[in-house]
Amino acid sequence: MALYKLNINGKSYEADLEPDTPLLWVLRDHLGLTGTKYGCGIAQCGACTVHLKDQAVRSCVFPVAGIGNSPVTTIEGLSENGDHPVQQAWDEVDVAQCGYCQAGQIMTAAALLRRNPNPSAEEIDAGMTGNICRCGTYHRIREAVTLAATKLK
Repeated sequence: MALYKLNINGKSYEADLEPDTPLLWVLRDHLGLTGTKYGCGIAQCGACTVHLKDQAVRSCVFPVAGIGNSPVTTIEGLSENGDHPVQQAWDEVDVAQCGYCQAGQIMTAAALLRRNPNPSAEEIDAGMTGNICRCGTYHRIREAVTLAATKLK
């Protein structure tokens, strides 16, 4: 066990953990931040996506020892009031059906738009690849990312 000092959503936390503990379980079980979801456990579905230094990472396989001093942002920390342009676009387009994958989808979309503020439909599809939506709302996801890009201008 080791004591880790973590910066999650702009707040400082300490946790005594095994170095190989996945970030997902640190967030959910040790810090009570349950917005990040467990989907597959093998980094294939995207439900667990968070930002590490503004990059989208799959928290189900990312070990706490790999965080170092880097800040982590979860869906709870993307915006204080749910007013991030991606979250607004998700609501306006009515993307979610069951909603389970949506936190990971939103976090991936926000990272994509940070890298590429004006993506084409093909770039959106490529950037969102690996985030699985069992409900099949991919056309609405693309529409929401496009709308969010216009909101960020």
